[in-house]
Amino acid sequence: MAKILVIDDEPDILVLVKKVLEKDGHRVTTAETPEKIKPTELNHFDLLLLDVMMPGTDGFSFCQQVRGRIDCPILFLTAKTMEADVTAGFGLGADDYIKKPFSTAELRARINAHLRRENREKRNRMMVSGLEFNLADKSISIDETKIALTKIEVGICEYLAKNRGQVFSKEQIYEAVCGYDAEGDSFTVAVHVKNIRAKLALYGITPISTVWGIGYKWD
Repeated sequence: MAKILVIDDEPDILVLVKKVLEKDGHRVTTAETPEKIKPTELNHFDLLLLDVMMPGTDGFSFCQQVRGRIDCPILFLTAKTMEADVTAGFGLGADDYIKKPFSTAELRARINAHLRRENREKRNRMMVSGLEFNLADKSISIDETKIALTKIEVGICEYLAKNRGQVFSKEQIYEAVCGYDAEGDSFTVAVHVKNIRAKLALYGITPISTVWGIGYKWD
């Protein structure tokens, strides 16, 4: 079961898509315009299905606005299938498009294929705060550019990002990243965090907050 957001200005399309996808066990939220969706809600979804031609904010514009903040598949529902339009959509971060009018079989097949692939890929990567964590090779990138972080710095970022919003002491972070038997001083965590902040600030990202008297958290 996946949480799917569908945005289309045609009420009949919303009713049809919701009915079809809910039969597959998915939880479907619908909206007639992007403006009805709060930015904070977007991270709750596993897949976005967007109409391209909508009054106000169109699908292309919405995709461009949110792609840096979310990592789930984005599929376009569109009657526009000119090569230039499709290429533009992919360039904005879309994963696929479904041509209108579409069959319910095609809709289900495309969505389920992307969800299966997403489930496989998420084992080795995650996207948090606009940063892509490669869990396999222990690296962090932004816009496909790998950030020059040390192994321990990556470990600290990964630990805090996986537990986003939770506060951890320097001792807890040190033990989680270096292990109980590691030789060293937990106070070095403060130095590593300072270095991490300096490196991420170069990309305009400041995700680690200090909670005075306690430790650190990833916002």
